[in-house]
Parts: sequence; C-alpha cells; structure tokens
Amino acid sequence: MALHVKHLPAEERRAITVETVVELAAEQNPSDITTAAIAKRMGLTQGALFRHFPNKDAILRAVMEWVAERLLSRVDKAIGSVNSPGAALEAMFMAHVGFVAEHPGVPRMLFGELQHAGETAPKRMVQTLIGRYGERVRKLIEAGKAAGELDPALDTEAAVSLFVGTIQGLVMQSLLAGDVQRISRDAPRVFAIYRRGIGSGR
Repeated sequence: MALHVKHLPAEERRAITVETVVELAAEQNPSDITTAAIAKRMGLTQGALFRHFPNKDAILRAVMEWVAERLLSRVDKAIGSVNSPGAALEAMFMAHVGFVAEHPGVPRMLFGELQHAGETAPKRMVQTLIGRYGERVRKLIEAGKAAGELDPALDTEAAVSLFVGTIQGLVMQSLLAGDVQRISRDAPRVFAIYRRGIGSGR
C-alpha cells in the first residue's frame, strides 16, 4: 500500500489520509491519533503528509468535511427514496445507523470534538453538521404533522432532540458493549417505539 499511496495524485492522497484517520479512530482514542501514526498507517513520512496538510488541525477539518458530506448525502438519498414523511424519518434513521456501523470511528471523533472546552474549527464544523442534520428532521416532522401522519400537537423541537438523542444513545451503547454491529440490530425495534410515540394515534 505504501508504494501505491506515494504515487497517487494529491487529491486522492488527501482523501486516503481522511479515511485513514477514520479507521484509526475506530481502533483508539481519536485524541491520541498523531500525525506520525497516520503517516505510518499510510506508509509515508510525516514530511510527505505535511505536503498536503499544514498541520493536524487541517487534517481534522478535512475529516469533518468528509463526515458531513457523506452522512448528509446518505440521509438525503434515503429521504428521497420514500414518499411519506413517516417513512422518510425511518429511512433517515436507518441510513444514519448504517453509516455509523460502517464507520465506527466517526461518532468517536464527533463526541471527542464536542467535548473540547474551547472553540476549535473542527468543533464548529460538528456543531454546523448537527444543525443541518436537525433541520432535515424538523422538516420531516412538520410535514408528517401536516399530512396527519404525526400527532398535530407534537412538540417538534422535542421530537427532533429525541430523534438525534435516540441515535446517540444507540451509538453509546454499542461503543460501551464493544460491538458496533449492535446498533444495527437494535435500531429497528428502537425506532418503532419512537415512531409510536410521535404518531397521530390513528
């Protein structure tokens, strides 16, 4: 792999660097990932790595951009694949769960960035991602209320928080259990309870 990476175009090498960080985050505490470890996994020198990223913070920003683009693209595709707000909420929930199951390092990195006391560029990017994600959930809930699928008296903001919090809870339980695939097994049953709670009662 080392020889292969060394001869890739700059943009492809940047992409592989990001994917390498996500892989490493699944194996260890993301805050402990060093540029030396990233370079070693890729079969490069740190000098070669720094030709594409000026510092570790720039690498983290690139990782957060990758996460936002991939996750939102996946949930948007899932939402567009069904024709009712309730079904779209479920599709979005399952798409998010599938993304986490494939990239278990991602939630560990997101949680890690949000725990920083100060303001950092990666932390702001995570906050922006959560905001953009929440807006999608909000629109689906409002559409579900308008269509009569969801309780018209439903507290939309609370329902959005619960949607996001439910996924975060599943992620935390899978990480605590050391079994990332647990999230995929538990998600359908957990979403069913959420869906009943926000339903119109019809």
